Amino acid sequence: MPIIPVVLSIISSVSFYFWIPDLAELTVTENKMINETIEISGRISGPVHETDQKVDFIFNQYKTNTKYQAVYFKNGNNGDFGNFRYGAQCTVSGTPELPSTARNPGQFDYRKFLLSKGITHQLIIASLTDVECDGASLFDNLYEIRSNLIEYVTTNVSPATAAWMNALVLGEDSQLNEDTIALFQRWNLSHILAISGLHIGLIVGLVYFLLVKLSVCTKEKAQSIIICFLPVYAFLAGGAPSVWRASMMVVLFLLFSRVGLKISVTDVLSIVFLALIIFNRFIVYSVGFQLSFLVTFGLLLSSRWFLQSKSGLWTVLKISFVAQMLILPLQIIYFSNFHPLSILVNLVVVPYFSFIVIPFLFVMMLLSPLAIFTPMMDRVFSSIHPIVIGLISKIDQVAYFPFVIGSFSLFASAVYYLVYQAFMHNLQVAKLKHAFRYGCCLTLLIIIVAIRPYFSPVGKVTMLDVGQGDAMVIELPYRKGVIIIDAGAKMSFENKQPTDAVYQQIIKPFLYEKGIRKIDAVFISHADTDHMGSIPFLIKEMNVEKVIVSNYYEFDRTMLKLLESSDTPVIRAGFEEAVTVGRQSFQVLSPDSDRGTTNENSLVLYSIIGGKSWLFTGDIGNETEKDIISNYPDLTVDVLKVAHHGSDSSTDPVYLNQIQPTVAMISAGVNNSYGHPHDEVLTELEKVKSIIIRTDKKGAIQYIYEDDNGTFMTYLP
Repeated sequence: MPIIPVVLSIISSVSFYFWIPDLAELTVTENKMINETIEISGRISGPVHETDQKVDFIFNQYKTNTKYQAVYFKNGNNGDFGNFRYGAQCTVSGTPELPSTARNPGQFDYRKFLLSKGITHQLIIASLTDVECDGASLFDNLYEIRSNLIEYVTTNVSPATAAWMNALVLGEDSQLNEDTIALFQRWNLSHILAISGLHIGLIVGLVYFLLVKLSVCTKEKAQSIIICFLPVYAFLAGGAPSVWRASMMVVLFLLFSRVGLKISVTDVLSIVFLALIIFNRFIVYSVGFQLSFLVTFGLLLSSRWFLQSKSGLWTVLKISFVAQMLILPLQIIYFSNFHPLSILVNLVVVPYFSFIVIPFLFVMMLLSPLAIFTPMMDRVFSSIHPIVIGLISKIDQVAYFPFVIGSFSLFASAVYYLVYQAFMHNLQVAKLKHAFRYGCCLTLLIIIVAIRPYFSPVGKVTMLDVGQGDAMVIELPYRKGVIIIDAGAKMSFENKQPTDAVYQQIIKPFLYEKGIRKIDAVFISHADTDHMGSIPFLIKEMNVEKVIVSNYYEFDRTMLKLLESSDTPVIRAGFEEAVTVGRQSFQVLSPDSDRGTTNENSLVLYSIIGGKSWLFTGDIGNETEKDIISNYPDLTVDVLKVAHHGSDSSTDPVYLNQIQPTVAMISAGVNNSYGHPHDEVLTELEKVKSIIIRTDKKGAIQYIYEDDNGTFMTYLP
C-alpha cells in the first residue's frame, strides 16, 4: 500500500473535520438585536439578485465578519439600485430577523439553507435611503456582463427559445416554465438544466475547433485562450459548483500538460475538490456540489467498464445507469423518491440535449450578432424542441410511478456504496455472476429500506402545521393504514380558489418523507377551504382509496368531477355509524341532523388510538358540543382536537367539564388575523388541567405510540 497517499488522506480528513463548520453550532435561536434597527458597515460579498418583489444580496459585516442576507422589498417602488453592486462597501441600516424555519417534518428549511451558506440572519432594509454604497469589484463587472447577455437574449430571441438559451448557456433557468422544471425533476433530468462538465466539454471543443481547426491560431495560443476564458465563463454561467468543478479541471489539465506533468483525472478531481472546500468551507452542504463530484468520481472509476462496449448506444446506457445508481441514496435523502424508468428516459433525452440542443444554442448565441441567422435558427428550434418536451410530458402522464421510499439513513447509505463498489468492480473484471449477486444485494437493501414501515410496530398521529387550517395524518402500526383527517389550503387572492402551496410545501413533503403514496382514507370534516382545500391535489397525485364525509356534506362540481375521473369512491358516514379503516375504528358522534352551516355540520369522530381516546371535532360550535355531551353523557376524552382553531365560539366550559381532555391540540396560524386561539378558550382548558399544545407555538405535533403507550412530541422545541 502506498504510504504517502494514505498519510495525506488521513491528514486531509482530520484537517477538514475541523475546517468544515457544524451547522448545529451555527444555529441561532435568539438574539437581543432581533427586531431592532441597527447600523452596520461591510461589503456586498455576492451577486445582487433582483426580482419584481425584492432585491437581495449577501452582506459581510466588517467588525464581526457576520454574514447577513440583506433584503429590500420593493412594495411597488422600483427605485435606483445602481449602487447595490458586488464588492461595494456599504453602510446599511436594517432590522435583523431570523430566517423562517421548517415547522413540519420534510418541509424545506430556509433557515438551515442559509446556515449552509454561513448566513445566520436576514437583514430587512426598510428604505433605499438606509443604504449608502460605494465602489464595486471585478466580479461585479462579470455579473453585469452576464445580466446584459441574459437581457440581450431575452430581447432578441423568442420567449421560449430565450428561456432555454439562458438556462443552458448562461445558467439562468428562472425563465423556464415551472411545469417544465418540475417535469425534469420528476424524471431525474435536472442535471441537464445545470451547466456542468458536458457544457464545458462542448465549449472547449467548439473553441478549439474554431481557433485551431480553422487555423485562427496555434494550438498553444488556443490553450491559453481556453485557460483564460473558462474561469470567466464560470462566472457568466452563474458560478454553480458543477461549473467550477468542470472548468477548473480543464484549466488544471492544460496547465499541467504545459509543464510536462502527467497527472491522473482522479487526482485533478481531488485537487479541485480540496481547493473548492478551502476557498468556501460551506460548499460541502451544496447539493449541486455533492452530486457533481459524486457522479464525476463514479464515472471516472467506471471508465474501464465503459470502454469495454463497442456500441455507442450501449456506452450511453451504461453511463446513464451508473449516474443514476450513484445518486440514488442522495436522491432519496433529498427528495424521498426515485424512478427506475428514469435511466431509460435519460438514455433518450441526454443525447438529444448533448448532441443537438446545447451545441445548437451555443452556436446560435455566437451567431446572434449576425441578425440574418437568428430568426431562422429560432424558427427551427421553436418547431422541433416543443415536440420533444411534449413527448417527455406524454411519458410522464402514462408512466410516472415513482418509488416513494422515505428516508435513507447514513448507515444504509454507507452499506449501499460499499456493495455498489463491489458490484462495479466485478462488472469491470467480467465476473458477471459475482456482479449479479451484489446487484441483488443492492436491490434487497433498497427493498428493506422501502418496506421498513410494514414491519414497524410504531404508529403515529401527526397534526401538521398548515397555518390557519387543519391537517392530520394517522399512520397505523405495520402500515396497516394511512388516514388523513382534513387537509387545508390557502386561498388565492386573485381568483379566490385554493392554491397548492400548502400541499406542495408541507403535506406532500411530509408524506414522501414517510414513504407514503397510498392514502387508505381521507375524512373531510366540512367544506371550508382551510380544512379541505388541499384534498383535490392529494387525489390528483396520490392513490386515495376513498373519501369519507358526513351525510350533509355538499361537493362542488369541480370536486365531483375530480372524484369521478379518478374513480375515488365517496362514503357518507351517518350519525353513530362506525367506520373502520385498516382495523382502526372511528365512530361518528355528529352531525345527527342538518344543522344549517358547514361548521356545525362538521364530521366529529371518536377513536381509540395508541391507548388514548381521541375526539376530532372540525369546526363545531358550542351548541353542537352541548348536543354531543347530551347524546353521550358518559363521554370522556384523553386527546381533544380543539374545534375551530381555538375560537371562542367553541370549546364550551360545560362540554370541557364533562369530557375532561388530558391533552388539547390546537391548530392555528402564527399571528393569525383571527386571534386564534382566544384567551377565553385557553383559560377554560387550563381550568380542566389540559396540557395545551399549539401548532403556532410548536409546529407539527406528533403522538408516537406502540401498543397502548405513546409520547407526544413537537417539531419545534
